[in-house]
Amino acid sequence: MTTTLIIVAALVIYVIVYLLYGKRIATNVAKLDPKAQTPAQRLYDGVDFVPTKWPVVFGHHFASIAGAGPIVGPIIGVTWGWVPAILWIWFGNAFIGAVHDFMAIVASIRYDGKSIQWVAGEVMKPRVSTIMGIFVWIAMVLIIAAFTNVVAGLFINIPSVATASIGFIIIAVIIGYLLYWKKQNLVAMTILGLVLLVGALFLSQVYPLVMDRPFWLIALLVYIIIAAALPVTILLQPRDYLNAYILLAFLAVGGVAFLILNAPLNWPAFTLFSAHAIGAPAQASPFWPTVPLVIACGSLSGFHAIVGSGTTSKMIDNEMSALRIGYGGMLLEGFLATIVVVSLGAFGLQVAGATAGEVGVAGWVPLAIAHFSEAYAMGANQAFGMAMDFGMTFASLTVCAFALTSLDTTARLGRFAWQDVLGRIVSPAGQASGGYKFITHRWIASLIAAGIGVYMATTDAFTALWVGFGAANQMLAAIALMTACVFSTNVLRGGKFCWVTMIPAFFLWVTVFAAMIWYVITFISIVNPITIGFVVVMIVLSLILLLEVISALRAGPKK
Repeated sequence: MTTTLIIVAALVIYVIVYLLYGKRIATNVAKLDPKAQTPAQRLYDGVDFVPTKWPVVFGHHFASIAGAGPIVGPIIGVTWGWVPAILWIWFGNAFIGAVHDFMAIVASIRYDGKSIQWVAGEVMKPRVSTIMGIFVWIAMVLIIAAFTNVVAGLFINIPSVATASIGFIIIAVIIGYLLYWKKQNLVAMTILGLVLLVGALFLSQVYPLVMDRPFWLIALLVYIIIAAALPVTILLQPRDYLNAYILLAFLAVGGVAFLILNAPLNWPAFTLFSAHAIGAPAQASPFWPTVPLVIACGSLSGFHAIVGSGTTSKMIDNEMSALRIGYGGMLLEGFLATIVVVSLGAFGLQVAGATAGEVGVAGWVPLAIAHFSEAYAMGANQAFGMAMDFGMTFASLTVCAFALTSLDTTARLGRFAWQDVLGRIVSPAGQASGGYKFITHRWIASLIAAGIGVYMATTDAFTALWVGFGAANQMLAAIALMTACVFSTNVLRGGKFCWVTMIPAFFLWVTVFAAMIWYVITFISIVNPITIGFVVVMIVLSLILLLEVISALRAGPKK
């Protein structure tokens, strides 16, 4: 097998799935209406509800959902071999992840841009919103913890990435100011932003920013809080829009490079069913049921439902855009994960200084992002003559840019979940008190989620946090997909087509529930009690939510 065959196969599969499966779901299940007024238009407020052209929304959505997940996850996942990893990415992506993302956005649009947890309470029982809201908040904290570790590690190991990332944030604010306040032309601002970004990349090679881990953890905490509380037009939208071009460049360079190289895959196709994919515990990790926890966003992700229903649905200006943003965005993320697998398959052993026999055994795990960055750069170097240092910085910046985006988006969504849950628990009289207003204020609510997440990043090993994040993330996907199943069955009256949400939802719930039990048993003596406590709480909440979903489906449509 060669890199060319894998890239071609991925492109063919994703195009066919989008045209034949995605569009059928849009017509027969979601029943999109191009004439319907969207929440962004009806509820415009200039902060969260802002009608926006679909390429900008796509940039925000894709930058937010991608994060470090579709890169770090496959890097760990290929420990079982590149064949199991790529199969889970392709089929999980097309029939679970993309359906999940698309239907979460549609459900939110039909309910005034409300969160997926709010929709769950509407299509089932009101208490479901509170239960799911608690689950969502825990998941957001775990995501902050995992991605903070990723960004801090990148900044320390590749200091030029820190310089480029800071420059990118400044550039995004400038472009946002010129675009939204000075009403400058979008095309002109796009060109200006990309030129400045290329300049920042070259500057980072000359002035790498070297700081220690405590400094970066504090800096990231401050950044997350500020970015999460600012209006979306100041940083989130312009940064994510430019992020989309970074990713497109990353995909184009990697996709074309490995397409024309036709390099053989030296990575083992299959290692062991129970490989040492996690690294921290002495026990090996069985491919089933732990694969969703490890590969995570490269195949599917519950975080996407929170992004789609938390921010994306509030910016879409036409229902028809939901398909290309939700379903198409997830397929593009799967292609990104495919490039990661191909990069390591062709050059991973070489840059890691390992043999095929070492993969999957003896606790050896290709966790270093630098290994992937070097493998990617090697492909770009051989195909286009790109300098290795520049290629590694570019690849690492791509990981970091999306991880930073996910960090502040997660804190914003954690703020929403915190405010929503407390708003349901506290009585109207209590909500009038100064204490309630203080603890639900956007700055304080952002601080609580970000503070706990960053604290966990200082205490737990990366692998433990990554799998803990995966447990929360994938179970959240199962619950969100179950909500979409009830929505499509009882509200949209999808009839026989509702199997497209029902089958993957229940399959995923069973798989991830088993994986969460495995996680608690394996990691209970290794990680921070807060992390284990969060997972135990999610196990209980998952059982309750399963019963609620079954009850709603048996009850049928509300009268």
